[in-house]
Amino acid sequence: MAKYTETIDLYDDEGKLLKSGVTLEKISPLVNPGIKKIIDLTKRTIAVNLNGIQEGLKSGKLGGKANQILGRSLEYDIVKDHGALSDRIKAMIQVEEGDDTQIRTVGNGKMLMVEVPSARLASASTYDAAITSVASATTLALLDQYNIGMFDASVVKAAVWGTYPQTMDMQGANVVSILSIPQNNEGLGFSLRNVAANQSVMMTHRNAFQGAALASTFEQAGEFEMGMAIGPFERAQLLAYAYQGLNANNIVYDLVKKNGATGTVGTVVQSLVERALEDKVITPGKKGKSGYIFYDTKDPMLWNAYTAAGTLAATMVNCGAGRFAQAVSSTLLYFNDLLEHETGLPGCDYGRVMGVAVGFSFFSHSIYGGGGPGIFNGNHVVTRHAAGFGMPCIVSACALDAGTQMFTPEGTAKIYQDTFGQLPEFKTPMQTIAKSI
Repeated sequence: MAKYTETIDLYDDEGKLLKSGVTLEKISPLVNPGIKKIIDLTKRTIAVNLNGIQEGLKSGKLGGKANQILGRSLEYDIVKDHGALSDRIKAMIQVEEGDDTQIRTVGNGKMLMVEVPSARLASASTYDAAITSVASATTLALLDQYNIGMFDASVVKAAVWGTYPQTMDMQGANVVSILSIPQNNEGLGFSLRNVAANQSVMMTHRNAFQGAALASTFEQAGEFEMGMAIGPFERAQLLAYAYQGLNANNIVYDLVKKNGATGTVGTVVQSLVERALEDKVITPGKKGKSGYIFYDTKDPMLWNAYTAAGTLAATMVNCGAGRFAQAVSSTLLYFNDLLEHETGLPGCDYGRVMGVAVGFSFFSHSIYGGGGPGIFNGNHVVTRHAAGFGMPCIVSACALDAGTQMFTPEGTAKIYQDTFGQLPEFKTPMQTIAKSI
């Protein structure tokens, strides 16, 4: 029996129907096989930069560009020998013959994508087991392949692991995970929310819709993990995830199409209100002495989902027109400010998206100016407060950016496109999720 009676239609990034009549629980991270696969691969998949290891050993640059030991170099044909190294790594990390261990070659042997067997994570308390097992296996594979002695082994270890354990994180490592180390998560359940915007941009090959869907999937799975989707709040999160992240009923696409050529943030507000009235999500209420109409809604959760969809559409229209990501913070703020003034109803996430926007503009490019939208994540002190509705907009803005950021997607996250972005689960999450229903 369906947990929720209401249904939605899922559309793709081109406005084409993927699946109709979907009951709400079918897109839950707890139920949907496609979302489960995305989360599973996020935890189990590690990229190994063989070319980075080879060049690091050759130059003596270990643990990041700032660390170099002149005259301390080792030269091996690591990229050329990727096949033999791959076999050695697989033999060490697999638990049983025929389990779900997989290793794929990327870029003619420059990189490997390793899917760690599920058994290793099932027997672990955290997802650390994926990157640590791959890092150790890669180190040992290199030592065995080239018969490296004890006096050079530490150099090879540094080329793979980076500066760990001298630093808490694996700074300068040549093994890469989508997830940050647990110590960097600023609270319970923030692991999946600690994915930088540029990483989602690159994994989806700069597709604004797919990038928003992937970021929304990470964010909403994180909301479930941190206990924000319990009881009546589950419906609230699922609705917003559906309408903003998965383009339910084609609302985001329709709003962008209607306003993309000549529209503004303000016209997206008008279009959203018109759509909400047409769908009977809101109705005209009392009229003030000035003629101002206060709108009413009998379903605040559904209204919030519409505001989330509108916020994403406004971001695409505004940041897409200028081809700049920096406008995302002001769009998050003023779309919802205008919407609240227009309707008398709360904006996205009941005002919390506006709160995120104020701090975001300061941290990304105001007086502080220490970063850019692309390096933000849902675990950040600024963006964490909205319940998963800010990051999809930030990712879409960065996907549409034409190079105005200091920290570009290609400059900070190219490896994520070359590795994780080759898997359909990360490249086209909208189709992955819809097909699994």
